[in-house]
Amino acid sequence: MNSGALAKLRFVLVRPTHPGNIGASARALKTMGLRRLFLVAPNRYPSADATAMAAGAADVLRETVICGSPAEAVRGCGLVVGASARDRSIPWPTVSAREGASRIIEATGRGEVALLFGPEHSGLSNTEVELCQLLVKVPAAPEYSSLNLAAAVQIIAYELRQAAIPHDATADLAIERAATADEMARLYLHLEETMIDAGFLDPEKPRRLMRRMRRLFNRVSLDQNELNILRGFLAAAQAKIKTKGSW
Repeated sequence: MNSGALAKLRFVLVRPTHPGNIGASARALKTMGLRRLFLVAPNRYPSADATAMAAGAADVLRETVICGSPAEAVRGCGLVVGASARDRSIPWPTVSAREGASRIIEATGRGEVALLFGPEHSGLSNTEVELCQLLVKVPAAPEYSSLNLAAAVQIIAYELRQAAIPHDATADLAIERAATADEMARLYLHLEETMIDAGFLDPEKPRRLMRRMRRLFNRVSLDQNELNILRGFLAAAQAKIKTKGSW
């Protein structure tokens, strides 16, 4: 098994409301050889309920990282994946947990990967989904598809462990570093500014243009070289617009 791949995975619980689910998630991770748990604005934590539900995984809780926002939790990650059970008004690239696990393990060869899980009652918001290049879905029974948060963590952690077992050691070979989530966020800001400068985007009536642009770029995983090319192009376009007033 490629334990190095598993060490590059972050499990991020966004605004969890029940501390028991935090503890149960820590236990789920430890049983699959995973340790890196991040919490974004938890409702109650630390908590005796979390410690009790963690059972023998109190050490995972002690190492848990608390963050103020999802963007902070995924900073430095080359791939961000969201766990989502519901359909979106603008469809996002979605795969099963099993298919997604293979892609996630492969992506660890290029950098760290974050997996986002939303609050128990509402799931990830559209803004949080926009941070993700990919969504994974557990193919539960359609007549009752609601999964407990810790159960979802356990299923996805299991699929990741299984995917890591046959993972070839060549994944550790040096390849171009993936663009991180925070670098992609800066690219989107730069893109939006350039489209406004060019008169293509009306900031008063943006509609869903930037969300669609995010979805477009999330279909591929940009590497550092590709990101630099795009940023260079946008900078050149802005300079031309400022000089001539138009394209």
